[in-house]
Amino acid sequence: MSNIMESKLIEVKSLGDERGLLTVLEEYNAIPFEIKRVFYIHGTKDGVRRGFHGHHKTRQALISVAGSCTVYLNNIQRKDNIILDSPNKVLILEPNDWHEMYDFSQDCVLLVLASHYYDPEDYIRDYQSFVEVYSK
Repeated sequence: MSNIMESKLIEVKSLGDERGLLTVLEEYNAIPFEIKRVFYIHGTKDGVRRGFHGHHKTRQALISVAGSCTVYLNNIQRKDNIILDSPNKVLILEPNDWHEMYDFSQDCVLLVLASHYYDPEDYIRDYQSFVEVYSK
């Protein structure tokens, strides 16, 4: 029996008028988990790839609030490349998603909402170890 969960790309709505737009992300509503950590990636140089890991327990929501980037996903059963180019696109990553981010535009700000506090033991940074964990 596989323990693979599926990542998903969701669209969130923005409300606005002549003053601009407002987009709301609420835990257990648009974001299907409790949010315990928020960070963002910005100022990424040309040609740089980030990520290269999966998790034991952390779920994440990735939103490109400015600019764009591509996210490579591999959950052993499925491999995919997702372009994040709108603050209305939210990519929900499951722990079993090996992920790498690349093709960052110069103005990219990638916001990440995480279900757990930072714990280095939660990271699976070696791909072969990741395969062993999630191939069971």
